[in-house]
Amino acid sequence: MEAVVSLDPMVVAAQHGDADAREALARDCAAIAWRVAVRLTGDPDTARDLAQDTVVRCLRALDRFHADRPLAPWVAQIVRNLVRDAARRQRVRRLEPLHRTSDDVVLEPVDPTPDPEARARRHQLQRLVWQCLAALDEAQREIIVLRDFEGLAYDDIAHVLGVPRGTVMSRLHRARRRLADEVRRRTRGGSP
Repeated sequence: MEAVVSLDPMVVAAQHGDADAREALARDCAAIAWRVAVRLTGDPDTARDLAQDTVVRCLRALDRFHADRPLAPWVAQIVRNLVRDAARRQRVRRLEPLHRTSDDVVLEPVDPTPDPEARARRHQLQRLVWQCLAALDEAQREIIVLRDFEGLAYDDIAHVLGVPRGTVMSRLHRARRRLADEVRRRTRGGSP
């Protein structure tokens, strides 16, 4: 029995020149790209620029994209490459900005708890996690963003990173352990 391949109708329509589908696809790509970029760089302005570049690249390469594949891993791979290219050009590691995102940037769902103290504790914990995430090396931060923030499947992450699935699993385990250690260290040290 042959497996049924499901094609994304929006992608297929965009590939065939449907302007509305291309516009919708561009919006989807931009949203995915911005989320990945802001989490990798910590800078909303840089993320906005990277998202725009990503949309342009996606639309240019649309005819080569396989409509039976999920869109998010493809977009994440393009963002990842752009982030690395920018870092190479600057030759400067920019790890600190993750904790300096502007207040108008929503990185997590809004807490429905009306209690101001609970919101303050949650905000402080989020800030601590972002600071600790910034302390990780680029590869560790990247794999946590792709899996835990973007929710990509192990196979999709393996494709994006160009490594076997087992490597993704072991790197993710080590990165999560390193992040947890960093959170514990900063919590005990009292320096969030």
